[in-house]
Amino acid sequence: MTKEPVDVCIIGSGAGGAPMALELARAGFKVVVLEKGPHYQPRDFIHDEILNSRRNFFMPLPWEEPHLVRQGTGGRYERTNSAWTANCVGGGTVHMSGYFYRLKPVDFRLRSTLGAVKGSTLADWPISYEELAPFYDKAEAELGVSGEAVPHPFAEPRSGPYPLPPLDVHPMARELDRVCGEMGWHALPTARGIISRPYRGRAACAYCALCGSYGCEMGAKSSTHASLIPAALATGNVELRPRCMARSVEVDKQGRARSVVYLDAEGVEQEQPAKVVVVSCTAVESARLLLNSVSNRFPRGLANGSGLVGRNLLFSSFGESRATFRVSKQRAARPWLTDPSPFVNRSVQDFYLMPDERFGFRKGGTLGFMWTHPNPIFAAVELAGSGKDGVFGKALKDRMRAYRDSRILQFEVYGEFLPTPGTYVTVEPSVKDKYGLPVAAITMDRHPMDFTATRFLVERGEEILLRLDPDDMQRVGIAGETTILQHGTCRFGNDPATSVLDRECRAHEVPNLYVVDGSFMPTAGSVPSTLTIVANSFRVAHGLVARMKRDGAAPAAPRD
Repeated sequence: MTKEPVDVCIIGSGAGGAPMALELARAGFKVVVLEKGPHYQPRDFIHDEILNSRRNFFMPLPWEEPHLVRQGTGGRYERTNSAWTANCVGGGTVHMSGYFYRLKPVDFRLRSTLGAVKGSTLADWPISYEELAPFYDKAEAELGVSGEAVPHPFAEPRSGPYPLPPLDVHPMARELDRVCGEMGWHALPTARGIISRPYRGRAACAYCALCGSYGCEMGAKSSTHASLIPAALATGNVELRPRCMARSVEVDKQGRARSVVYLDAEGVEQEQPAKVVVVSCTAVESARLLLNSVSNRFPRGLANGSGLVGRNLLFSSFGESRATFRVSKQRAARPWLTDPSPFVNRSVQDFYLMPDERFGFRKGGTLGFMWTHPNPIFAAVELAGSGKDGVFGKALKDRMRAYRDSRILQFEVYGEFLPTPGTYVTVEPSVKDKYGLPVAAITMDRHPMDFTATRFLVERGEEILLRLDPDDMQRVGIAGETTILQHGTCRFGNDPATSVLDRECRAHEVPNLYVVDGSFMPTAGSVPSTLTIVANSFRVAHGLVARMKRDGAAPAAPRD
């Protein structure tokens, strides 16, 4: 069934799709947002670990909607739900922890700064930090970001303070400030996409400790679900259609995007014509949608004449260590250990860019400090171990008693993930999901410099932890990746031969097709990318509104 045409059809309602919907609707254009997952309400966000973290509340089941992942072209594909973010209105912003960092000016010119890196397809951005900065300001204000900007060697330029003061923190934050100061390093307050005060009709944080992996029943987490989507719907110019799975973007004889074909909540095929189509399904899923959108004009997939859709896939390098403080042993010297405050909110960025290559790399990253997540089932499974290291009975109970007597401080590394020719997304026709669509197939071939940098950062983080005099320290890993942070499969740039999108995130080959999730990013940066995706989407929306008005697309009459 073909629907009535609209000005813009947006696929996805997360960090990329929601800002576009809000800005286009404010300008008076009629917008349809197609969202694959349900539209959860605050009452649905309950603190149930099995529901949220161990079933398919956010992530699909791998036997229903798998991703395929292999190591190198000679590896064997394995089914997984890795590299999904979330299937629901608001996408991954609903269950994020809300660590909101900006990229640094160097991230926009990394190829120029580092030069050619052998084995990498490193490229500069076609825009500068200065061009994106006003939209960072806008993103922080629209979402609601709490933080404190302090001077440090890699502080990015800002036009003013954060919209909200920082969240309250645990006394451990002061300890980190102290030991980092003694080392000549800088412990920085971590900005959070969580509101510290009532803001725009939303309640302030209740300090429940369950941010990551859970939705926020208070509306305090600055997901697009709690902030941008309600504002967009309030304009009267946006129709949100949850549980609608996009199958393909169709084109007309001139090669322009004509419509989106999707399955509605009842599984019935529908077609939504639009003057402009915006794709924002995550880097992996957007590439999959374009590659599955085959036509006579685009036999290799929509906007894929260059063969670059799905190439230059980026995640975020990951490392982690933990320090355990036994409360019963340290209570006298550190009575504040029992303080229930859930947030540490400290970061270290002294090694974001190294002055030379003496350690085998130059682009480093960020250390983010936090208490370990309090999910008890996850903790118990980890304590039990597996195989020859597995324990049960009294030994497991002893471990669990020690765990209950502990506060565990960890850091996570957000490191550069260099683009390589061997890390990419294709679609696999022989494996289909429950909708009958070929699934995304991910091939990984990491650059060795990633691991060198991550190891270095983990070692620096461990130096900080040891200065805190813990009872025990454990290195968790130095060679991981965070697949929920994904970028690069539709890289933007000025040259159609080396990029899929232009600087406005419009497909070089399809002038009314835009891609605004992390796909556009030539480099991932050394921080979580959510805020950058939101800011860039506001930037792209600003330009699109101006072009549509200039080209004579009449917006709808304003709502009373």
